[in-house]
Amino acid sequence: MLNSLKGLLSRKNDVPSPTVISLGQVWVDIMMDIDAIPQPGGFAVANHTMPSVGGSFRVMQAASRIGAATKHAGVIGNGPWASLIRKALNDNGIEHIGQDRIDADSGFRLVLNDSERKTFVATYGAESQGNENTFDCVEPGEGDVVHISANTLMDHSASGIDAFLHRTSSDPTTRDYSIVLNPTNTLHMVSDHLLEDLVLVRPIWSCNRQEARTLADRLGVFVDDSLSMTVGGGFDDSMKALCNSLGATLRAPLVVRAGSRGAWVRTPGGEVIHVEGYPTKATHTRSAGSCHTGAMCALIARGWSLVDAVKIANAAASLGIQRSINGVPDCPGYDEVIAKLEEDETPAEAAK
Repeated sequence: MLNSLKGLLSRKNDVPSPTVISLGQVWVDIMMDIDAIPQPGGFAVANHTMPSVGGSFRVMQAASRIGAATKHAGVIGNGPWASLIRKALNDNGIEHIGQDRIDADSGFRLVLNDSERKTFVATYGAESQGNENTFDCVEPGEGDVVHISANTLMDHSASGIDAFLHRTSSDPTTRDYSIVLNPTNTLHMVSDHLLEDLVLVRPIWSCNRQEARTLADRLGVFVDDSLSMTVGGGFDDSMKALCNSLGATLRAPLVVRAGSRGAWVRTPGGEVIHVEGYPTKATHTRSAGSCHTGAMCALIARGWSLVDAVKIANAAASLGIQRSINGVPDCPGYDEVIAKLEEDETPAEAAK
């Protein structure tokens, strides 16, 4: 069960010591708002074009703002895009401990947004040019949280992830640090061998609903589709069933996010817990999943339970959407998240 809000807030002044270490890739996103995707050979005019650092940067930025020491272990190149990335890391107090490539720039993603859907065109750079030695620099200590993002599982850097897992995490029962893993909707591009190794180390899986369904399909997990997946129908029951079935197969902690509806959490051997979200007007064009994951990683590093960390991460994601910049949710600081919890405290919570 959740701790009372009073109990959560009593930890406001806890002192962070462990570190969040991200093995994810970082690149530059160039968002272009257009009226419609042009036909081949056609022409479109873009409004509000603005480059921003993306990939796993948003997870690390959130972790840093929530109060955890944060490090980036991925590869950064040499060139104009890499310079933007290095500045963003430096401005947010994130230490780069990974490899540097002087022979290639970091990559970028062109994101065409026509208000109904987003179309991506990727140019891969130094961030994807890893190998089995890419993460030899990572030596997680007791209480640290290692974040692994889906974007590192589908190219040459995947061999570095596998090598890291075999070097440090082969026995999840004796591991003294946590792994938080974001899966992907393109799991068909992840090798069977790597996926098996990821399942065996039993990380904390953090997914949105679509990613959870994709992971369930890849693992052959039966999910009862007889329940309605609409908010007005059996949405809660469907989410609980999905989380329970997938979590039982993974035999690992699982968080399944559903935007303003909050998240469903299952720990091995436990019941599925619905952690309420915070209704927010959707004024952004990018997902707040990175904000949620980063905040959760920071709070786990600070010693919070998974359910309590998710509760705070829900609030952080809601605020991130409200204060989005150029369509990108902007994670708030720890004190601002706590203030939101105090503001939204219900009489029922106050009575606990």
